[in-house]
Order: sequence, then structure tokens, then C-alpha cells
Amino acid sequence: MADDSNKQLQSMFSSIDVTASTASSDAKSASEGQDNTLFVALLRRMIAQQDKTNDLLQELIQQSRIQQQARQTELERWKQSNPELARSCRDAVDVLSDVQNEFLQSLTNEVDENEYSLRDSDYMLQEFVDRYGPRLAHLNGVLQVLSQLAEKDSS
Repeated sequence: MADDSNKQLQSMFSSIDVTASTASSDAKSASEGQDNTLFVALLRRMIAQQDKTNDLLQELIQQSRIQQQARQTELERWKQSNPELARSCRDAVDVLSDVQNEFLQSLTNEVDENEYSLRDSDYMLQEFVDRYGPRLAHLNGVLQVLSQLAEKDSS
């Protein structure tokens, strides 16, 4: 079946005539009818392929949900097994959040004070990124891990 429709599609596209024709209107009608049939067949194949793609996407979404639920369950078990450590993580998150806020304030002050230098000099911009970038990235990573491990607020 696929070979037949492929042959029909190939013949449809290989037999398009762009020259002026003096063929009878009956021949044109028959040709247009055949072209319409092939076009409908092509559209049906496209829809079938789109349906397959949608089914695969639904499967991927379902697998992702299952993995996320498994991670969440494992994390909740860990928190229940280590309540004191989870509370310590929460305390650390609070302290490091304050540290992060102070760090971001100094970073933004630096940008304000050196706006023109940062805009005009690639060297100054690179120095700024080298100075603040790694620390900010690492601090954000640590905060993210601790936040996931921290005990949820009971209030």
C-alpha cells in the first residue's frame, strides 16, 4: 500500500505540466480529480504521521512524570529518615539566601559603578564575569540542592 501511494505521489509530482495545453476539458477534469485524490492521500498520510508523533510525545510526558514522581517519593523518604538534617538544610538555606542577597547587591553596585567600562571594554566585562560568575553559579547550585533537601515549612 505504501509503495502504491509513493508511486502515485511520485507520478503526481513528476507529471505536473506547466506549459500551455490544448487538451480537452474532460482530460483536465480527470487529471484534476486524480491530483485531488493524491493530495487527499498525502494529507491523510501526514495526519497519520502527526498522530504517531503525538502518541510518542504523550509517552515521553508520561515517562517524565513517572521519573519525577519517583524522585519526589525518594526525596520525601530521605526527609523522613533524616528530619534533623532536613531542618539543618533549611537553616543553611536561610543563611545562604541572605548571603546571596548581599552578594547580588554588591554585584549590582559594581555594575552601576562601572556601567560604561563594562559596555565599552571586553576586557572589563570578562574581568567582571570571571570575578562574579563562578561564585554566583556555585552559590546558586548549593542553594538549589539544599532547598530540595530542606524540610518543608509546616506552617
